[in-house]
Formats: sequence, C-alpha cells, structure tokens
Amino acid sequence: MATCVFIQIRCTPGTTYSVAEEIALREIHSELYSTSGDFDLMMKLYIPSDADVGKFINENLLDIKGIERSLTTMTFKVF
Repeated sequence: MATCVFIQIRCTPGTTYSVAEEIALREIHSELYSTSGDFDLMMKLYIPSDADVGKFINENLLDIKGIERSLTTMTFKVF
C-alpha cells in the first residue's frame, strides 16, 4: 500500500505558476492546490510502499527550479 503525504511548497516570488506546471507535467501528484498563507502550493502525493519517502521527494519534486522550501506531513492509518 502506498504512503500518502501532503507537501506544502513555498516558491520564490513569481514562480508559483511555473512550479505548478512542472509538477503537473511530472504526473507524480494526486492533487495539487494553490494556497494562501506561508506556502503557495499544497500537494497530495502517494509514495510507493517500497520507496524511501525522503529520497522519493528529493528526487522527484525538490529539484524543480523555483521551490524555495517545503513541508511534508506524513499520514498514518485511518482510525
């Protein structure tokens, strides 16, 4: 079973649309939203169960130009 994570992304000023477009082109997300507040985007992502979460995020997301910072929230079994 895949691991569901939510990733909040802060973009350098003026790059939010290009970052979102690159994420969409990579087709790694389940859902992607523009948000207000400290972060510009929120992404729902399912990581394969055999993959290392940190490595997967680093290799598939955080190399996108314009990403300044991210915050990953792990999810666990539903009650």
